[in-house]
Amino acid sequence: MDSNSSFCKSDQEILLNIAHDAIYNGLHNDRPAAVDPADYSAALKGEAASFVTLKSAGTLRGCIGSLEAVRPLVEDVNENAYAAAFRDPRFPPLSNRELEGLHISISVLSLPEAITFRSEQDLLEQLRAGIDGLILEEGRFRGTFLPAVWESLPNPQTFLRQLKLKAGLHPDYWSETLRVYRYHAEEISVV
Repeated sequence: MDSNSSFCKSDQEILLNIAHDAIYNGLHNDRPAAVDPADYSAALKGEAASFVTLKSAGTLRGCIGSLEAVRPLVEDVNENAYAAAFRDPRFPPLSNRELEGLHISISVLSLPEAITFRSEQDLLEQLRAGIDGLILEEGRFRGTFLPAVWESLPNPQTFLRQLKLKAGLHPDYWSETLRVYRYHAEEISVV
């Protein structure tokens, strides 16, 4: 087992195969493949939250996930892979010709923990670029950025402003009732 991974190599390969099969089945049967958690290791059938990110030629092609662990990881990856390919509102449904060359990555999320802060500056000083995924909540507004987003938004202030926009808020928005949570993600992808 990789010392930086909580999943052995075979479990990582199984998760990637589940994601691929969900997309392949979606192209041919309009639904993800059937997955029975009982057929998998304890690490894969435990409840976990995940995101599945699809890229084509290095460009985002879909990304859908769960922030709360409410179902077995194998089911979560299966459903999120299908949704990333066919239900991401930013993109048309994936076509057969796009399957070849599609890069699939899976992010398995840790439990979110609330960040306590007194001001926006205090929050910015606590952010760990490249490490923290963030969930931002304000009333009915909610958005998240995976830790991988730091690659394209390495500045904490820009990261937070863009997350506010994603959540549907103005980039300069601030309120005493704003809630922010951090989480970590274990990335699984074909190297």
